[in-house]
Amino acid sequence: MKVELYAVKLAREWQVFWSLAPQVDRAYWLQPAFRDEAHRAAAEIQEASGNEGMGTVLWELANRHVLNQPRHGEFIIWPSLLPLGQVERIRKYWPGSIGNTTAANEIRNHLASLIRESSIDKQIMVPGLEGAAYDVPDFAAQLPAARELARQACRAAGLLRGRLLLAGEACALLADEEGFAAPHKEEAQVTWSTAAPALQLASLLGLLNLGNAVSGQQVHAGKGRRVRFPWKAGELLQCQRCGSTAARLRRTACAACGQDCAYCEACLTMGRSRECSLLVSGLPEQAVRAADVPQMMPAPANGTQPQRHTSDSRLARWNLSPAQGAATAAALNYMDGSDADRSITWLQRLAGYFTGTDSSEHQRRFLLWAVTGAGKTEMIFPLIEACLQSGGRALIATPRRDVVLELDPRLRRAFPEAAIVTLYGGSMQRWEYGELTIATTHQLFRFRHAFDLVVIDELDAFPYHNDPMLHFAAERVCKPGGTTVMLSATPPAALQRAARFGRLTHVRVPVRFHRHPLPVPKLIQIPPVKMMLRQRNLPQRLLSALRTSIARGAQVFVFVQQIRDVLPLVGRLRPLFPGIAIDGTSSKDGERAEKVLHFRDRSIRMLVTTTILERGVTVAKSDVFILDADGRLFDAASLVQMAGRAGRSKDDPAGSVYFCASARTRPQLSAIGQIRSMNRIARRKGYLLATGKE
Repeated sequence: MKVELYAVKLAREWQVFWSLAPQVDRAYWLQPAFRDEAHRAAAEIQEASGNEGMGTVLWELANRHVLNQPRHGEFIIWPSLLPLGQVERIRKYWPGSIGNTTAANEIRNHLASLIRESSIDKQIMVPGLEGAAYDVPDFAAQLPAARELARQACRAAGLLRGRLLLAGEACALLADEEGFAAPHKEEAQVTWSTAAPALQLASLLGLLNLGNAVSGQQVHAGKGRRVRFPWKAGELLQCQRCGSTAARLRRTACAACGQDCAYCEACLTMGRSRECSLLVSGLPEQAVRAADVPQMMPAPANGTQPQRHTSDSRLARWNLSPAQGAATAAALNYMDGSDADRSITWLQRLAGYFTGTDSSEHQRRFLLWAVTGAGKTEMIFPLIEACLQSGGRALIATPRRDVVLELDPRLRRAFPEAAIVTLYGGSMQRWEYGELTIATTHQLFRFRHAFDLVVIDELDAFPYHNDPMLHFAAERVCKPGGTTVMLSATPPAALQRAARFGRLTHVRVPVRFHRHPLPVPKLIQIPPVKMMLRQRNLPQRLLSALRTSIARGAQVFVFVQQIRDVLPLVGRLRPLFPGIAIDGTSSKDGERAEKVLHFRDRSIRMLVTTTILERGVTVAKSDVFILDADGRLFDAASLVQMAGRAGRSKDDPAGSVYFCASARTRPQLSAIGQIRSMNRIARRKGYLLATGKE
């Protein structure tokens, strides 16, 4: 994308800006009647939306440097369009010391110098600015048109609040709304001509931010000295959508800007994020309510004013177990806390948004550490209810699409009057507004400071675990002062340490909903799977345990490390257990879903699989055998998750778990230690129905 670069002489200094719709900027800076009418219309729309006083504040923010109107000679336009990435570099490193007494000719020369030095193409020819002409549209004679553009700008800002979208995505969102799509069907897809002026005016009014998707970071030359042009010292680029840096960025020839342009390969599946791509960033919702669209902001479902309730009253209708209720009450109390974490005002947050200081330091994180099968989904229902009743927005994010699709009907049944949006690759609700949003973690790239409550489910699961860009996105979607609740049965070691040393508020749920102890794994010493398959012989210790499980009527999970071992092991087991159906599956099996269904309905009695089924699969009356439990692919968290497939049913809470390996390893002992620790906590707190040894 190419844009127009210009410089304006303001009250104290010269500043540079760029524009998607140059006529809008010229009218804004050079036609006081247009500027006044735009602000007046925006303020009226905001007050009509129930946000009285917000228009005045945003007016002051947008015009904090505009104390007088620039005259004709004090508005300098570069005569040709420039790549957005280059213009952003110039804007960011424009010296703040160029006072308003500097002559226009000096500004022209300075612009020419910056453009030459900032260009990736060092052979660029820089034309002079002398004689550059521009048209000033006479919006003053058509104030109704100015008012209509202001209305569109406010509407765009309202629809984009809490969003972070590329230009095409922003157009797609606006095209679905009345007032942006053309009236005739054949023109309905041509939206940029109407979207660009509205977005540009919204930016000038301070209602949203426009920037480029991949931009440079400040570089220091050492001893406190700043490198004036970072691209000369090896520019530190960062994708502003996913946070990826140089290792995941590539520079290629770009047809859109005509230069070698950096793009991000890390988030390529979500659309191409380029150095010259426009990134539209809506304001945090708390700050943009003044520009809200009334029909897009549903009131609480019962139409009542937000009320405060005690934790007990908010838990009553959910029928939680004692352990679930205690943990949920702790999370509700944390959400209700005001203290210093919430003392920052919305105006400070808005100012921080524009200056880039609105980091996650004002976010509040709570870890809900619950054993497998504890009923984590049921525990978040009261949290969602409390958020919605207070007029807030809630997000449930999970790494896996199948979990999103499973949660959708459950949440719709639990909250039938809430506007619920479900987001995943290919979702038809991509641009809809939701009071409650269910999304895969990759969809979080399209939001920024949008939700009061963010619930991250399975934070230790692939692909969220150890993926910095997904962590970056998850931290950014919560509003400053909002609450992020992290759910996990096996939190990463860093979070466990933070919880243990008091740096992370947390609560443990040490028992399942049926209130019986977790099955503690037993150790069976066997050779490696590869050796057993090569020798075509399975040890009697393993076969004896398998026969015991089959004899008691259990469904048997057999976990292996390598996909290549699944079918050979199935072939060895079938002759040894001729009376039952045995099958295998993995991530490469197109029939995996059908086989899991057959395993659930007991058509298959023994299923050989990999860690693809270590979580998210509940099968009644199950026993678990983990072969090669000493392998490097099975860490403590993975072992705990696989062990968690057993004992989940209230009719068979004491299922058996076996760690089968040639040697004992630290992950095995750690997993057993975690399970025993949870059982001890549950017994000490009186949560267990069963007594006796584990």
